[in-house]
Amino acid sequence: MSVVAIAPYEFTPQDVRENFPAPLLYIGWEDHLMFCAPFCLPLPPDTPFGALSAAVLPGIYGYHPDWARIDWSQAEWKKNGQPWTPDPAKSLAENGLVHKDAIRFRTPGLTGIKGSFS
Repeated sequence: MSVVAIAPYEFTPQDVRENFPAPLLYIGWEDHLMFCAPFCLPLPPDTPFGALSAAVLPGIYGYHPDWARIDWSQAEWKKNGQPWTPDPAKSLAENGLVHKDAIRFRTPGLTGIKGSFS
C-alpha cells in the first residue's frame, strides 16, 4: 500500500551547515563492527586530510587492537559509497568533502578482533 500526502510537506531542514560549528563528516571503519555506525564529526574544511589518521581518528578508534597495525598507505577509501583516493596533504575541502559527506576506510588484512569483524 502506498502513502499519499494530503497536503504539501514542506519544511526547513534542521541539519543544514549553518546550524553547526563546522561541516559534519561521517567516518566509518569497514570490517570493524565494534563500531556499528560511522561517527559524525564537525570538522573545519581547512583540516588537512592527513590529520584524520594522525590526530582525529585515534581518539575514536585508537582503543581497538587493530588500530596500531594499520598501514595507512594501504587503506582503501570510499566517499558516499564510491571508491575514492584522498590526498592526505590537501584539506578536507580540497579533497571535495562537504557537509554531511560520508567516508569509509577499509584496512586490508585487518578484520577485527581475531578476524571476527568486531
